[in-house]
Amino acid sequence: MIVSAPSGSGKSTIVQWLMTEHPELKLAFSISATSRKPRGTEQNGVEYYFLSVEEFKERIAHGDFLEYEEVYEGGFYGTLKASVEKMLEDGYNVVFDVDVKGGVNIKKFYGDEALSLFIQPPSVQELRHRLIGRGTDTMEKIEERLAKAEYEMTFAPQFDRIVVNDDLDTAKAETLALVQDFLNS
Repeated sequence: MIVSAPSGSGKSTIVQWLMTEHPELKLAFSISATSRKPRGTEQNGVEYYFLSVEEFKERIAHGDFLEYEEVYEGGFYGTLKASVEKMLEDGYNVVFDVDVKGGVNIKKFYGDEALSLFIQPPSVQELRHRLIGRGTDTMEKIEERLAKAEYEMTFAPQFDRIVVNDDLDTAKAETLALVQDFLNS
């Protein structure tokens, strides 16, 4: 299950709800790799797999990633094939909480074996309201996120389904129904 969305759309909230409230779905979270240093209490193999820039480039050269992106100079993020394959072998349904480009690339790799969902805010204005309400970013950062969100929303048609999150409980129920239908098909 691939889930992508602009920041502030409720993607992580919906994914966490599915994972904690619906164990019958046997969902396992795909842990991304990054070349950045751990922040705060982050641990290798828990929040991310932390690799040096050199290690990341070596793994790219060996074809170890389903998808990856250099988000900024020397700042790589990606999904390792081996960790995903291990979870699938263990009988889990893997959840990818990724940016839109990563989501499109993972969908290309797995095709009909994956369900790709795009969680969309009802409007850019509502997204602005949510980001301001979080109280975690400066106005400059919020404007950057909104510009990026407008760009990311152009990717929505490349996903299997779009869930508009104008009411969180409704979006949760819709996402659950889509996942259940996919897993039972």
